[in-house]
Amino acid sequence: MAEDTQGTDTPTTAPINVPDKPALEGLEDALTRRWLGEGTYKFNPDTTREQVYSIDTPPPTASGSLHVGHMFSYTQTDVLARYQRMTGKNVFYPMGWDDNGLPTERRVQNYYGVRCDPTTAYDAGYRPPAEPAKNQRDFDVVSRRNFIELCEELAVEDEKVFENLFQTLGLSVDWDLTYRTIDDKSRAISQRAFLANLAAGDAYMAEAPTLWDVTFRTAVAQAELEDREVAGAYYRYPFFTEDGEKIYIETTRPELLAACAALVANPDDERYQPLFGKKVTSPLFGVEVEVRAHPLAKADKGSGIAMVCTFGDLTDVTWWRELQLPTRAIVGRDGRIIGETPEWITTAEGRAHFEAIAGKTVFSAKEGVVELLAAAELLDGEPKKIMHPVNFFEKGDKPLEVVTSRQWYIRNGGRDAERRERLIARGHEIDFHPAFMRSRYENWISGLNGDWLVSRQRFFGVPVPVWYPLDADGNPDFAAPIVPSDAQLPVDPAADAAPGYEEAQRDVPGGFTGDADVLDTWATSSLTPQIVGGWSTDEALFAKVYPFDVRPQGHDIIRTWLFSSAVRADALQDSAPWKHAAISGWILDPDRKKMSKSKGNVIVPTDVLEEYGSDAVRYWAASAKLGADTAYEIAQMKIGRRLAIKLLNASKFVLNLGATENSVVSGDLSALSNPLDRAVLAQLSDVVQQATKAFESYDYARALQITESFFWHFTDDYVELIKDRAYGAAGEAEQASVLAALATSLDTLLRLFAPFLPFATEEVWSWWRTGSVHRAQWPSAVEIDGDTTLLATVGTALSGIRKAKSEAKVKQRTEVLSATITATDSLTTQLKAGLADLKAAANAREITLVAGDGDLTVSDVVLAPAEEPAPA
Repeated sequence: MAEDTQGTDTPTTAPINVPDKPALEGLEDALTRRWLGEGTYKFNPDTTREQVYSIDTPPPTASGSLHVGHMFSYTQTDVLARYQRMTGKNVFYPMGWDDNGLPTERRVQNYYGVRCDPTTAYDAGYRPPAEPAKNQRDFDVVSRRNFIELCEELAVEDEKVFENLFQTLGLSVDWDLTYRTIDDKSRAISQRAFLANLAAGDAYMAEAPTLWDVTFRTAVAQAELEDREVAGAYYRYPFFTEDGEKIYIETTRPELLAACAALVANPDDERYQPLFGKKVTSPLFGVEVEVRAHPLAKADKGSGIAMVCTFGDLTDVTWWRELQLPTRAIVGRDGRIIGETPEWITTAEGRAHFEAIAGKTVFSAKEGVVELLAAAELLDGEPKKIMHPVNFFEKGDKPLEVVTSRQWYIRNGGRDAERRERLIARGHEIDFHPAFMRSRYENWISGLNGDWLVSRQRFFGVPVPVWYPLDADGNPDFAAPIVPSDAQLPVDPAADAAPGYEEAQRDVPGGFTGDADVLDTWATSSLTPQIVGGWSTDEALFAKVYPFDVRPQGHDIIRTWLFSSAVRADALQDSAPWKHAAISGWILDPDRKKMSKSKGNVIVPTDVLEEYGSDAVRYWAASAKLGADTAYEIAQMKIGRRLAIKLLNASKFVLNLGATENSVVSGDLSALSNPLDRAVLAQLSDVVQQATKAFESYDYARALQITESFFWHFTDDYVELIKDRAYGAAGEAEQASVLAALATSLDTLLRLFAPFLPFATEEVWSWWRTGSVHRAQWPSAVEIDGDTTLLATVGTALSGIRKAKSEAKVKQRTEVLSATITATDSLTTQLKAGLADLKAAANAREITLVAGDGDLTVSDVVLAPAEEPAPA
């Protein structure tokens, strides 16, 4: 049913070498070593773009351990890769490690017990303590360079563990195609892309309100936000008009009262229309603010009029920008109220009140302001307790603040309608699997409210590759950044002198200063097609793999990784980065919650792999369709293990019956003289056609289900029915016919199962074939004049007779003296074609076929008397 164009070496016929006791144990280690040694999955660079199937493999975060969610999604990608390889594609299947950014920093801090302080001098001989201190306050303080060295050291060790586990899982990655998002090549490409964006006007610096994580002391992008329900309370207190009228507002953030820049109400709210354009005075601090109108204000929320502070949340930012309000920031980057009383607070009483909260955390400041309001009898009623969504950094544990800071941005359509529409159109150049996932991409773009903030105030990352000249007073000229030449990349402005300057001129008047920030992790990860494909470093390779054929990834990072990659490819290559996006679902725990490290409900994959084997775990993963959230099910893995074991044992039986490679038929079908043999291959040909169609639609789960269903019919019905003929009881011609059907079925089934069960199929292949099944050709459907439902009909009849024996509590080999099968005319015709095999399998002397309506039924089964035990 398929010509073995890739998997057969000379000699063309392999000797049969079936083990006495086939087993799954030990296959992973032995076959992984063989595949690596023989280069089974190596990409051939001597190729054309038409021959290549390129995969933009997700680089896992190398910061700790993998969990079963990784096994789930990476197996689904591997199944697709193996199928494409068997169709003749030259598969470009790399693996990267995403080892820069906050996850690695946090792991290094806790693992070694260190904290980074950029002002600390580098210690060339530093080694961390053997045991980290229990309290973070007692961690060693190290230089930025020492900290980066520790990050790189631990990341490399983690990556070795990851690679070993992925190999055990059977990923058919070309392990010569690996990269790290912090290695020299990745840093250079990331910086080159940023500088290209800067030159094109797609990257810019701006001082603006920025979401800020006070724990990590870094800016956070919109895509990294996470809403969490937290307890809060509405506090109601008044502002005062010129004639002393009280205008009550309700807020969850009274600590920002001193930062109030205006009150805002809906323009259609008649209660406040007389106040628009007039001034009111804030309580405690005595600052005049204007009452403004804006459609975002909700008349039915609280008192209907809102206190606009700079900044309480992103809505405040919108009001501040669109109403051109003054900036009155009082929260610093450390999450505390600034120490110096702001200049807009001018009254003695107001300044005294501010001094009472200066330097406090926002939590303590809230308590302080509420106490001051209560003491002045300005609180109206008791606070109304609520649960409400608050913005958090997805990796943080404290609510985000909004602070004003100077940051780098890349244009992403958040402020540009034309670019937004262009990026939405890019999404239509990509086939999403499943198709409805495209709407998540489009909805994210439509909801953007600003450009992509890409600078981060961290240490272990790709440095922003710019310096700034200092004037005579030592102030940086941010409008005239100094950029490196392409040949200098990668650079570290914190360690390398600016072009045209000496190191001695760093941070002195008339000299230069380096940008201290690093690029957001996504700013580098968004370039994985460019990094692994060789953009700007190997243009010949890039032309053979780009745009990539597929980006596999989770649906939760469509807004981050997928979208940011589309942004970069649009700007750099004027194209979509891939032809397909294969979107996997989440793994859910028994409570139907997503499994993740942060939730603490993950399961370590090594335990599962050791207990059930890689093929069993792969079966579970491949049984789930793309985009489907799937429960972690041991039961499904047990089914997969049973299938793999059955494949070993059934293959052993078939080969021991005498099937050989020479028995396999493809073009010349003349050896198939028996209708049942032709029927099983016709049915298998239909399976091949359906499985191929499913794979081409990225529906590998359907391909597995179709193949598995046929396999069980093949082993439970066909193999049982033809045993007598296979042993030669019906003559040489009938034996040759059944061996041809058995060998061809086994050959085809091994190829169909190969993407899903790579270890079991390779093991069986080695018993009777040369080369690797994973380099064999994907089976093709053949025209054969067989009845595709014949096997099912005869199998049903056999099951009916077996059931009668079971109910009589006799052995299955007990002779049937006679039986009657009632069936329709069409089913009777089928039974006649398989009657000889049916009688042999059932050990029946006579089977009478009777025409009737309805379903096939077996009746009047007369069994031979049980044999009397021989006398002693």
